[in-house]
Amino acid sequence: MENKTTEQWMELTQKVVANTYARYPVVFTRGKGVRLFDNDGREYLDFFAGIATVSLGHCHAGVTAAMKKQVATLVHTSNLYHIPEQSELARRLVEMSFGDRAFFCNSGGEANEAAIKLARKWAKSQGRGHEIITAHDSFHGRTLATVAATGQLKYQKGFEPMPEGFPKMPYGDLDAARAAISQRTAAVMVEPIQAEGGVHVPPAGYLKGLRKLCSEKGCLLIFDEVQTGMGRTGKMFAYEHEDAPPDIMTLAKALGNGMPIGCMIATEKVMSAFEPGNHASTFGGNPLACAAANAVLDVMTSAGFLDGVAERGEYLGRQLKKLASEIPGAKEVRGRGMLWGIEIEGEAAPYVKKALENGLLIGVAGPNVLRFAPPLVATRGDIRKMIEIMRRYVLE
Repeated sequence: MENKTTEQWMELTQKVVANTYARYPVVFTRGKGVRLFDNDGREYLDFFAGIATVSLGHCHAGVTAAMKKQVATLVHTSNLYHIPEQSELARRLVEMSFGDRAFFCNSGGEANEAAIKLARKWAKSQGRGHEIITAHDSFHGRTLATVAATGQLKYQKGFEPMPEGFPKMPYGDLDAARAAISQRTAAVMVEPIQAEGGVHVPPAGYLKGLRKLCSEKGCLLIFDEVQTGMGRTGKMFAYEHEDAPPDIMTLAKALGNGMPIGCMIATEKVMSAFEPGNHASTFGGNPLACAAANAVLDVMTSAGFLDGVAERGEYLGRQLKKLASEIPGAKEVRGRGMLWGIEIEGEAAPYVKKALENGLLIGVAGPNVLRFAPPLVATRGDIRKMIEIMRRYVLE
């Protein structure tokens, strides 16, 4: 690939790539740990991790080695055949979770699409309706069904009519959930923390209350853990904070540390509704993606790893609360583990832009929430450096 200037790469993108992203004026060419380097050699502290995806940091040695070995051995055969790396990954995921079986795909949106199809198929076998109740301000993906499930109108605008069957309820309100569930309900689908919608953390007992409610009403409970799963909150899966196992769970993002892979996990009772031919994915669970994910699990299940994430996450939260006291109009700091948001008055985007200009990557969650989702391996020193950049350059 020929060398180009930053401006030339940006011009080429604007000319030949679909105009579906509002991109920042930066071209990253190299990464290591919690640092990224652009086309001009400038260093950035990454506290967004590719939208909570590169959770072990860029070019993690163990994941890189596993991928190099696999890419030189076998990359793809299709799911018409048995794939050892996939079977091993499924075994590990179900053994560490509530589930019995796993279905692999390529993204969080695809995982949620699979969950929707499975829930409807199961409900039909039980004589129930097909509706899947989701929450206001939720985000479940970009396919037509997952956009319909998403509780934010901005993602649906221009794509109407939406597929029907996705009534919405207030997030964090058990009484509202109880009133919404009927015989028409196949499942309730929520995020344990609404990351994209504003880093909304539900009240204590909400997830456990949903578990009890869905069991009483005879419908399924689906947790979208695409962003909260794989250690992001200090536990492998966020539902573990309340011991509230769902019937179906979706994963993606950090599962492959940047290698595209998604996963839907379900109990035997529910997954048995799927038969050969009901659902599929050409690339899903291929040897390369699964080799990367198995290497990720090697790290995340190592002694003390998640305890360290939880400890540093508490430290990050404390530091962000101190920082928020210096932001004019800051309203609330909320989050858990290595996923935090600061709600402010006015637009969050100018802060993100100024941070980028000063070598720091953070994100937004809705129009007025600054989102911090660094690699889980970020140290206390990295956190202090982020706070220093925010205080010295972004809030000046």
